[in-house]
Amino acid sequence: CRNPSFATRDKFVAKLQRMDFDISVNEVFSPAQAACKILKDRGLKPHLLVYDAVHSMALILNSIDTLADLTQSACDIEAELVGRPAKVFFQSALADMGVEPHQAILIGDDLVNDVGGAQQCGMKAVQVRTGKYRPSDEKHPTVKADGYVNNLAEAVDGILKHLGE
Repeated sequence: CRNPSFATRDKFVAKLQRMDFDISVNEVFSPAQAACKILKDRGLKPHLLVYDAVHSMALILNSIDTLADLTQSACDIEAELVGRPAKVFFQSALADMGVEPHQAILIGDDLVNDVGGAQQCGMKAVQVRTGKYRPSDEKHPTVKADGYVNNLAEAVDGILKHLGE
């Protein structure tokens, strides 16, 4: 089940509910929440600046990396990544749930950003063989998932079975 960064938590939860998962919006953590927490914790006040040619600029900037690079260069600053694989994202999600890293298991399809990011924070991580997964992921030289499953339902069933033992 993919959750593109531009999808709302409501849409993501609705998608999971259609797959028969019993989940509510307050159980989903997003990069936007992590960013809001960082801004509040640091006493920062964000501003949104746009101009008439914003659509034209969006066509030129085809990736967030390009936008971040341009902003860093123009402002002579270093951008801070808030989404995965940044530790601050996983730490914020764990704090929001009130759990320690060793109490959490990440289920994701992106080996480096999902699995690798979670493992760097001390979490266990399972990779699903859907979405961004590629068979070569299982032979990656630096990131190794703690387990591999065919889909999200299989991962959840396996975790619940393990907890019941």
